[in-house]
Amino acid sequence: MHEDLHKKGFAVIEKVYDNGEVTALINAIDTVDTSNPTFRKTNDLFAIRQFFNEIPGIRPLIFTDKLKDAIRNLFGEDYFVVKSIYFDKPEQSNWFVAWHQDLTISVNKKIELAGYTSWTIKHNQFAVQPPVGILENNFTVRIHLDDTDENNGALKVIQGSHQNGIRRLEDENISSQNQHVCRVGAGGIMIMRPLLFHASNRTTNNKRRRVIHIEFSKAKLPAQINWSEVN
Repeated sequence: MHEDLHKKGFAVIEKVYDNGEVTALINAIDTVDTSNPTFRKTNDLFAIRQFFNEIPGIRPLIFTDKLKDAIRNLFGEDYFVVKSIYFDKPEQSNWFVAWHQDLTISVNKKIELAGYTSWTIKHNQFAVQPPVGILENNFTVRIHLDDTDENNGALKVIQGSHQNGIRRLEDENISSQNQHVCRVGAGGIMIMRPLLFHASNRTTNNKRRRVIHIEFSKAKLPAQINWSEVN
């Protein structure tokens, strides 16, 4: 796993959650009130932003001993949650995501700071592109609640593309042999670096794809701002 994360920018660990634990996660999500503005509902996608804030009781179901051991063994003790989202891609979704790097972090307010650029705001949440050193050290855990492959939106990645800093898409050879589909079974996780180029296709097999996306950092931000979700 260490070698995969360093060289490829991602790793897949299967069966981090058993069937009962996956069912418990799904049941907790299905009982939540979806009327808040942090929820996005369309024919192609259902998303819950600030996931841990909206469903605070789900944390013990997420942070099992297996997940905590994986994070500790790969990254040590210094990382904390800075962003959480739940994605539900329905069985007949036409939603797809083009090739990109994850270049922004979510913070509590907008203020002019050296090295922090490309400010945006969406649903009362500020996002900003921080210095590249922060992005290079962050990581994301994607918990899969359904079997996922290229037919229902598994992430495609360009292996090793995280090693080149912030890049333009046209500088990457998308058709190269380094392109890889990250198939993950229900209960498995994918861990990735945010600077890894990734994308996902439309659903073609009428199967659902539910993923809990959690971003981690150990960076201390300037005193004038803070992470929008600190857990």
